Amino acid sequence: MVDAAWRSLAYCLHPRVIYLSLLPLILAALSLGLLTWFGWTPGVAAVREALDAWGISHTVLNWMDGAGLGFLRTMVAPFLLVLLAVPLVIVLCLLLVASLMTPALVKLVRQRRFPQLPDRQSVPWWRSLLWSAGASVTALTLFLLSLPLWLIPVFAVLVPPIIWGWLTYRVMAFDTLVDLATPAEREALLRQHHRSLLGMGILCGYIGAAPTALWAAMGALTVALAPFMLLLSVWLYTLVFAFSSLWFAHFLLPALQAHRRATGGTATPAANTAISTEPTP
Repeated sequence: MVDAAWRSLAYCLHPRVIYLSLLPLILAALSLGLLTWFGWTPGVAAVREALDAWGISHTVLNWMDGAGLGFLRTMVAPFLLVLLAVPLVIVLCLLLVASLMTPALVKLVRQRRFPQLPDRQSVPWWRSLLWSAGASVTALTLFLLSLPLWLIPVFAVLVPPIIWGWLTYRVMAFDTLVDLATPAEREALLRQHHRSLLGMGILCGYIGAAPTALWAAMGALTVALAPFMLLLSVWLYTLVFAFSSLWFAHFLLPALQAHRRATGGTATPAANTAISTEPTP
């Protein structure tokens, strides 16, 4: 895991990786721009209506007035809308990276370290998309169900990164092996390295908390700069998930090679020495 991690950090400086990170950013920027232009005002109005119909919100707002924080009343609805947008931004970034970047990043790692690793499976692009979409729906459902736990500080720190880590593990592991391993090989690798892959995903989940921490540090400015903050978050999440893609690729491709060697599959002598002779990206 450590060897794969430092290789992934080095690869993040590769010109091709930097170039690939711009495409999801551009697409997400256009999408967020359209949503902000057409949906921001109706979205804030819908959140305000929901708060007005919720008795607890009146108690909280009255407490804010009594504590001298009445000036923040107008920011509550926009802030909640931004808070609800964060999970969608995370899932959007993950799906963009999984569909646009991960295949290219896996190909880059394969060309530089395992040029003779043969394909064993060719899966249509829509199957990978369905896998990612299914995992994303499951993660969003878990996110919504776990919201009450966020009121407890310990769970607020633990639950979100674990959910996003599980999502990262499911999506990145599948997309890394989708064109290289047979279903049997993929299942065997995911079962054999389940703990390591889940641990990598959770660590990526904690790294991915950096944009959220940035939102918290900005405070009230988050609402005023919401479109810019969303765009910046997309870029940060894109970089995090690009690192995740590289990390899973550097971990799973040697594991796939070792699995084939152990089970009598096709071995690749050139790849065996590539690990120690690989040039710096």
